[in-house]
This record gives sequence, C-alpha cells and structure tokens, in this order.
Amino acid sequence: MTTASSRTPQLSDPSSKTPTTDSGPGRGPLLAVVLAAQFMALLDVFIVNVAAPTIRVELYASGASLQLIIAGYTIAYAVMLITGARLGDLLGHRRLYLGGLLVFTASSLACGLAANTGQLIGFRLVQGAGAALMIPQVLSLIQRNFTGEARGKALGAYAAVLSTGAAAGQVLGGVLVTADLFGTGWRPIFLVNVPVGIVLLATGVRVLPKDRAADPERRRGLDLPGLVLLGAAVSLLTVPLVLGQEEDWPLWSWVSLAASLVLFCCFLGYEARLAARGGAPLVAPRVLRIPGMGVAAARIGLVMAVNSGFLFALTLYIQGALGYSALRAGLTFAPTALVFGAVGLTWRNWPRRIQKALIPGGFALAAVSAVAVGWVLRDIGDGGFPMYAAFVGMGAGLALGFSPALTGALATVRQEDAADASGLLATVTQLGQLLGVAAFGTLFLNRLDVPGPDAAADALWATTLALAAAAIIGALAGLGRQRRA
Repeated sequence: MTTASSRTPQLSDPSSKTPTTDSGPGRGPLLAVVLAAQFMALLDVFIVNVAAPTIRVELYASGASLQLIIAGYTIAYAVMLITGARLGDLLGHRRLYLGGLLVFTASSLACGLAANTGQLIGFRLVQGAGAALMIPQVLSLIQRNFTGEARGKALGAYAAVLSTGAAAGQVLGGVLVTADLFGTGWRPIFLVNVPVGIVLLATGVRVLPKDRAADPERRRGLDLPGLVLLGAAVSLLTVPLVLGQEEDWPLWSWVSLAASLVLFCCFLGYEARLAARGGAPLVAPRVLRIPGMGVAAARIGLVMAVNSGFLFALTLYIQGALGYSALRAGLTFAPTALVFGAVGLTWRNWPRRIQKALIPGGFALAAVSAVAVGWVLRDIGDGGFPMYAAFVGMGAGLALGFSPALTGALATVRQEDAADASGLLATVTQLGQLLGVAAFGTLFLNRLDVPGPDAAADALWATTLALAAAAIIGALAGLGRQRRA
C-alpha cells in the first residue's frame, strides 16, 4: 500500500479520459482564472477581521452582529462546499464556476453598499454560498484538464494560493481600511472584489473548457437526503466553533458539537447503504477507500489547523502585546506566506531520494519552528531575526506537509470521482481552518485572561507548544503505512 508522498510521481490515472486542455496555450490562462478566484474567496475569510472595529463603529453593530458578519461567510462556505462539488457534476464545472463567481461578485457589491448590519449579514451569507459553488470547481478543473508534470505544477500553484490568501487578506484589509478611500471606511474591502470578479467572468467565458453534456457522472442524482444530513452536521459543527469562544462556550455549543458527531455518523452510514443499493452517494465510498486518502485528508486538515491557529494567535499577540498596526501585522507574516508558496511550487524538483521524507520532515520542521516562535517572543520583545527565521521555517514546514499530501491524494483519483474528491478535500481544508482557530484561539484567549504581567507571552508560549504537538501528530500520521510501502 502506498502513501501520499510515495505516489506523487504518478499524477494521473491511466484510465482517465484525455483532458481537453492538457496542452496548448489555453492551459495557463485557465489555471490563472481558477486560482485567482480561489485566492479572492480565501481572501474574504480574513480580510474582514482587520476591518471589524471600523464596521462596528460605522454600523453601530452589536457584538453578536459583528460575529455573524465575520463568521456568516465561513459558515455558508463550509456548509455548502460538498454540495457545490456535486452540483458541478450535475450542471457542469464551467457553468458552476462562472455561476458561483457571478453570485460572489454581485454579493460583494451588495456587501460594500449595505446600509445596516442586517443587510451585511445576509449578503455575507450569500457571498459564502457563491464561494462554495465556485471553489470546488477549481480542483475539479485542475484534475480534469492537467495531467502528469503539469498537474503537479498546477497543484503546487494551488497550494501557494492557499498559503498566501490568509496573510494577503490581513495586509490588504489593513491597507484599504487605513487608506479610507473617499471616506468609504470599511466598504472597499468588499468592493475590491467587484472589478476583479468582472475581469475573471469575462476571461473565464473565453478560456474555461465547455462542459460536455455526455459525461456519465452528470446523470447522477443530487442525493438530497445526503445533502441534508451533511449540511446539518457541518452547520452544527461550524456554528459553535465560530461563535463559541465569544459566547464563553455555553451549553448549546457543546450540545451542537455532540449532535454534529451523531449526524456525521448517520451521514456515513446512509452513504454506504446508498452505494450498496447502486445509488449515487454524495461522496462515493470508493473515494474514501483510495489508498492513502484518509491519511492525506488528515494531514491536510492538520496543516490548515496549524496554519490558521498560528496566524490567529500571532496576529492577536503582535497587535496587542507588541502594538503593531494591522498593516504591519499582516506584513510580518509575509515570509511565512512567500516561503510556503515557493516550496509548494518547487518541492517536486528536489532529489527523488528524499521525497518520502518530505511530509513527516515538513511537519517536524513546523513543530520546531512553532516552539522557536514562542521562545523568542517570551520576553515580549519584537523577536528580531530569530522570529523571522522561525516564520520561514513554519512556512517551509507547512508547505511540505500540505503540497505533497494534496498531490498524492489526487494522484490516482479517477476522473469520474474528481468532483467528490475535490469537494471532500476542500471541505477538510475549510474545517481545518475553523478547528485551528477554535482550538488554538480558545487556548490563547483563555490563557490571556490569567492575571499577570506576562500573560500574553505565557499564552503565546502555551499556544505554540500546542501547535507543535499538532504538527508532531502530522509527522507521525501514516508512518507505519509508509514503512510497509
């Protein structure tokens, strides 16, 4: 049985149909269009954070309303991702990508023009739904239109976009809010999506391959019971993760988390029975049984959890304890994002003899880097060069944990399963981000409340140790299987 890292040289299933854009001048623009949309959607997860104080003042938003403005996008996005993947199968990936992009762009305009908090919350939910329709098609289009070395490079670029979106969101948000263009305050953080979306729509119509009506998977049903079960399970999981900390983890949040586990089990049982009857489950069980898929999904989730938890805790620390501005805080993370992108694009060119060690080695490097960040900041100084060196190590380590795992997970996925695999991994990515903020953010904020002059530094130290522990779990995951390969 092979592992994700050992499968990476074989990047296509020989039984797959010939992609429509495997070669030729249309491939580069296609990749640019879909990754630009991915970047824009990810940007909106983070860009609102730095504008939250301004939104609160200008719209007289209550604490609960502000939470929903920030979290509504993420909740709708996470809940509808797998649904968006299946709709791509039914209606066509090109059609769903363009439709989702249109919804996202229009709702961004509506968010920027919102007159009150109720409107902004509603439009943020629609914006998240648009992203959920659009984003699963990104991996599906890459999977269907790139093979061999080209697919590996495309997935490396995809990983680089994921890494830079978080830091870029904070930087761009700080720039736009600070600039206060024409006295518009927070509104440009949404309006900036409009011209970009229009350009992507116009370009996408020309460069995206037309959907093929004869694709047999297009005839699969929508699996409405599965959609309801999964949507309810993800909702019950994400809502308390997003709102629990601010509400001091009331009883309803724990009940919701427990109920989500029950519904996830019900969903898996229903899907297995549906497949056994010859039906079309929302996530084909054979996708979950692909060798190494479970381990790869766990590693991807851990990378995103560590990355989001690291960004969340460090952003609060350097803006609070160190007094950095929102813009400077965003720029501080630039080394992490840049190195993540560079490693994600180049790891396939590294010596073949070390390929199997990249994923566990990357997680180990991330663990060491997390501890180093906490150590150099324990005296509430600015960290200097050692801090930035640790940030570089974190970026490289997370890239090595993510990019080979993602490439390996998709290496032997058949074309007819591309949408299911894409929806599954996109959902794991999103849930990993939510879990990271919830778990590590809660740890940091709870320790921050402990009296004492060094509370912030102690909270960061405890959080970085927890981040290192999560990274070590990622390093150990699948090692037994890899030794048997």
